[in-house]
Amino acid sequence: MDKILLMLQLQNQLNDATNGEDWTKGLTKNGKTINWKRCIYMECAEMVDSFSWKHWKSITAEPDWANHQIEVVDVWHFIMSLAIENYTQMMRGGIEELGIHFSHLDAFSKIDNNDKFFASQDVVIEKVESLIRASISLDELDLDALVENFFDLVVMSGLNLETLYRLYTGKNILNQFRQDNGYKDGSYIKVWNGDEDNVVMKRIWEENADIKPDTLYKELVKAYASLTKS
Repeated sequence: MDKILLMLQLQNQLNDATNGEDWTKGLTKNGKTINWKRCIYMECAEMVDSFSWKHWKSITAEPDWANHQIEVVDVWHFIMSLAIENYTQMMRGGIEELGIHFSHLDAFSKIDNNDKFFASQDVVIEKVESLIRASISLDELDLDALVENFFDLVVMSGLNLETLYRLYTGKNILNQFRQDNGYKDGSYIKVWNGDEDNVVMKRIWEENADIKPDTLYKELVKAYASLTKS
């Protein structure tokens, strides 16, 4: 429960900083429409490309599980945002109530353990497509079904609550760093000496198991400063 609540709080803070404090009304501070469902299905489509699903190309290639896990975390950003927006608009409660509700879902027990395994490519893709169907449906949002399917995907992707939290926290800090360094105006450099910034962030986490979020931000600053000077 604590890690779920912390992730919801971090996502809310990121959205406040990026979109303005009224983002739950569906608009950014600049008046641009926010569509979290579209964000979810577009990221899910990118997730499928972590696998050799094309019957005419790279048919024997192994799944890129590392990239897939990053994409899972990206989708989690948008699912949490949609959930916070829904709870606010429907007056169902605040972030704490939402965190409690998530922790009471049946699928939560599946991620709150130390198990780790990877499902088959076809099974994972089917689960991703179930998230796409839920996000493009014109029916009333079934938030519980969406989150339950996502938690199932977490388990199928070799993740659990602890690793989801670590990757999410790292990506959240990276997103803040991007916003602070020209991501919106297009001046941000996403590939650092041949590696995408996602990979650099993940490497810093893996090499420093006990690193704190503020320290991670400082490490990103140092790495980026070295890059932009070269």
